[in-house]
Amino acid sequence: MEKLKLNNKRTFLVGLAFLSICAFWQMYDNVVPLILRETFDLDESLTGVIMAADNVLALFLLPLFGGISDRTETRLGRRTPFIIVGTVLAVVLMNALPVLDNSYSAAASQWKFISFVITLGLLLVAMGVYRSPAVALMPDVTPKPLRSRANAIINLMGAVGGIIYLGITAVLYPAAKTDGVAHVDYQPLFIIVSLIMLAALGILLATIREPKLSRENQELEKKHPEWNLAKDDGSGHETLPAPVKRSLMFLLASIALWFIGYNGVTTWFSTYISEVMGKGIGGSATCLMVATGGAIVSYIPIGIVASKIGRKKTIMGGIILLTVCFLAGFFLTTHYKSINLIMFITFALVGLAWAAINVNSLPMVVEMCRGSDVGKFTGYYYTASMLAQVVTPVLAGTLMKHISYRVLFPYAALFAALSFVTMLFVRHGDVKAEAKRGIDAFEDMDD
Repeated sequence: MEKLKLNNKRTFLVGLAFLSICAFWQMYDNVVPLILRETFDLDESLTGVIMAADNVLALFLLPLFGGISDRTETRLGRRTPFIIVGTVLAVVLMNALPVLDNSYSAAASQWKFISFVITLGLLLVAMGVYRSPAVALMPDVTPKPLRSRANAIINLMGAVGGIIYLGITAVLYPAAKTDGVAHVDYQPLFIIVSLIMLAALGILLATIREPKLSRENQELEKKHPEWNLAKDDGSGHETLPAPVKRSLMFLLASIALWFIGYNGVTTWFSTYISEVMGKGIGGSATCLMVATGGAIVSYIPIGIVASKIGRKKTIMGGIILLTVCFLAGFFLTTHYKSINLIMFITFALVGLAWAAINVNSLPMVVEMCRGSDVGKFTGYYYTASMLAQVVTPVLAGTLMKHISYRVLFPYAALFAALSFVTMLFVRHGDVKAEAKRGIDAFEDMDD
């Protein structure tokens, strides 16, 4: 019986696209709220509305471009053209933001604020063009039994992008350089992140031949129709059976709920730390860097654990740990005035918990589709996560404004706990057996 073996080097290279995406979004979530509040003097609710704009656009753009890329055929493949166009446009547009920020700070005017918002909107469209195609590239070139382990590597690459950004931020903007400063110039940070994105794109294009790899994976999947949960409805079209659809709906609900909790924290953490603990962006970046470091060292082991005990159990364990850590975060940030060792340990465990969830959730979604629909189902995944992120910046920001900044961590813990409840009803997409056992692993698929 043939055995399936993950090509680790190739998966790392495919993950470069996700590295560039995560470096960008880490910067966006950290810096843009500060610019909106400190330069343009917007309150928490208005800042939350603008921060939610990317997620509103993503609700439409990610399924749209995921589905379009499914139907695209070029000599570069289905996904690569979108990755190229989106990255290049994003790099150009993102470097205009600090220029407008600095200009407004020097001489405020309404047209500069309007130009900033328009540029921000165009930038979000550019990112929407390539996010789903970039993520769909991994399932395109990876057999279904290996996708949790492959997604562990992809998330590891994303975490590397995030921690590179956080490290650069901690060096460029320590508290000593930002405390009491009337205006902080973020242009060097934007330039460095854009160079990281271009370098990742260049290496990806030089090393990955998408059409060849995708064709090989499609030929392998044709040999194993038992991998496909979709069934022929008698008209030649494949549809999901009703039980699989129910699992998909509960899984998408779980994804939305844990993103409401987690991204409420990541969106508002720099502001929260400033208001509650009196620390600047360097302090918040250090905490998030520890969390990202915890995720980095966890991704590969989490992929192995999931292959042994199942994706669902691994996710549910991650949810429990994440909820406990958010409750601990509330206690630590409200009872201490300085960032300490216990806080670092807690954030490292947040990284572990998020790794357990993230590594396995996308593979569970795309496990339920045909190979030709990977882009569309990746879009479903992002629709659920983006819908959550439309809600959470505004909701969390409003609660923090009208109740207290201290509500952030209990808010996050509540939604994480609710995602545990919905995950109880997910019955499909869980490959329990180890991928190294090859095709025989599918005898143990949970259906």
